[in-house]
Order: sequence, then structure tokens, then C-alpha cells
Amino acid sequence: MRRETLASSSSPFSTPSTSDNRPPPEDAWIDTYQRLLPQWQSVALSSQSIIPISISRVNQVDAQRLDVEMSAMLKEHLVNVFNLVKPGLLFQYEPELDAFLEFLIWRFSIWVDKPTPGNALMNLRYRDERAIETGGKVRTGLEGPGLTVAQKLWYCIANVGGQYIWARLQSFSAFRRWGDSEQRPLARRAWTLIQRIEGIYKAASFGNLLIFLYTGRFRNLIERALRARLVYGSPNMNRAVSFEYMNRQLVWNEFSEMLLLLLPLLNSSSFKTFLRPFSKDKSSNSGGDETQCPICLASPTVPFLALPCQHSYCYYCLRTRCSAAPSFRCSRCSEPVIAMQRHGGSINVSQTQ
Repeated sequence: MRRETLASSSSPFSTPSTSDNRPPPEDAWIDTYQRLLPQWQSVALSSQSIIPISISRVNQVDAQRLDVEMSAMLKEHLVNVFNLVKPGLLFQYEPELDAFLEFLIWRFSIWVDKPTPGNALMNLRYRDERAIETGGKVRTGLEGPGLTVAQKLWYCIANVGGQYIWARLQSFSAFRRWGDSEQRPLARRAWTLIQRIEGIYKAASFGNLLIFLYTGRFRNLIERALRARLVYGSPNMNRAVSFEYMNRQLVWNEFSEMLLLLLPLLNSSSFKTFLRPFSKDKSSNSGGDETQCPICLASPTVPFLALPCQHSYCYYCLRTRCSAAPSFRCSRCSEPVIAMQRHGGSINVSQTQ
């Protein structure tokens, strides 16, 4: 009876033990993975911190300057084309021309998710900083989506339209002389308001510049308002600076300065006298026209004779050569010139120097 009781008491536990020994289904791990994946991602994102990155401030400023130079270069070529039609034709439409060129640069760079020419040269691109601040997968700190459509449109409105409207408003108010005291009170108030807005904008720009120099983020107020940050386009791209052209320019500058320093100290007649024995045509000077000055190869305006060879020279040519070189030799016969003579009078070269 006791054995039956034990058997009956142990029978409820024997059934679960046989069921636990059965193998689980083949897709049980897939169900477990899908059930635990959201919890794992939430834990990983909560413990993950945004990697701080440092973008070179020099690169960002250089990129902005290169964009300005690109726009100025396009404007110069366009103005030169229209100058052939009528000089000064585009002068009165200069704000429209600047806005048109800025719009072209925006249309073929930022609007199509490409960097501007200056940003491309500096390996920079725009990133939506709001998407990074909300959290995301970060490995190098340079990840992140580009600008949204709204950010691109607002960038065009602020950068292109804002500059055009402000330039036209300033030119119109200056042409109408709103700042004169003789104008209507409404015009004077509008002029005062324009000046105040300009002052506030310059002060805000200066403050943004100080913040940019400290943090290295957002070069101007437009980028800060749109949360459009410049980051490196390729993390593996080094900033390659070639000094080949600079070295070549320095060499040529030094060489030209050396020539400018040495050439006034050299005596060309002494070199000619030194090289004359090695010349193949030794009779070239003697076979020339005796009535011409052998230095300037023209008829002497104030003829003077070189003594003792008595070859005819211009007074200024002979006097200059004798003053520059005490041992000047005649260009025709290579005889030393010791005096100058005209109409029976003579001048001693050694005494006049």
C-alpha cells in the first residue's frame, strides 16, 4: 500500500519531466531574438553617447572664402562678356546678378545633396545636426543625414533672397535719401529702422563668430538657425597641401631679385671686351658705319670723338660709359678712352670723374 501511495504521489511529477526533455522547436530562437531585440536596442541607445568630433575651423573658413571667390570669378567672366555689347550694362543690375549666381551655386550643389565648390575642396559637407542630437548609430562621429528639403529651401531663401532684398533695400533708401532731415518722418523712421537692423545683425554675427571660434560649429547665423553643420565628407581623406608651386614661385622671386641687384653692378662693355677675342666675327664692329654711334647705333646728335682712337660717339653715350667704367675701351677698336674731343676742344675723362 505504501509503494502504491508513493507511486501515485510521484505520478504528477513524472509527466512534466517527460515533457521537459523534449527538444524545442527549430524556430524558437528566432522568436526569442525578435522579442528581445527592441529591449536590447533601447538599452544600447540609452547607454551610447555622441562621439565628439572636431572639424578644422580653418577648413570651414577657407571653404566659405573659396565659395565667395568662385562667385566673384563667375561674375567677372559674365561682366566681361556683356562689356563687349555695352560697357556698364550690368552695373545697375548688380544685385540681381549676384543673386542669380548664388542661386546657380545653390541649385547645383546643396539642392542635389552635393557640397559647394569650396566645401568640396576642403572635404566638407552639410549634415542635419537635429537628426544627430535625437540619437542614432554613431561610429566615427561623421555619420548623419544631409539637409532636409525644408532646410535646403530655407537656406536658399535666407542666403540668396535675403541678401538680394537687403542689397536692393539699401540702394533704394540711399537713392531716395531717406536719411536726410528734409525727408518725411516716415522715411526717416524707415532709415533709422534699417540702420538698427543692420547693427543688430552685425552684433549677432560677431557673437556667432566668437562662439564658432570656441566650439568650431556653425560659421554663420543661417547655419546656426537651420542646425546645418559642416562635417568631413570622407573621414579617411587627408588634407593634402602641395608646396611645389610655392617653392617654384619662391625660387623665381629670389632669382629675379638677385638679377635686379647684380645687373646694375655689371659693366656690359667689360663683358663685351672680355668676350671679343672669343668671337668668331671679330671684324663686325670695325666693318660698321663709321658715322653712327657704336653704342646707340644712331647718328650722333652731339658728336664727340674718343681719344686717342678718334671714333665718333654721341656725347651722352660716351660720357655715360666713361663715367660708369674708368677703364672704358672703344667699342670699335677696343682702345682705352682717356679723353673726349669736340671741335678742337678736349675733355680729360680721368679729371672729370
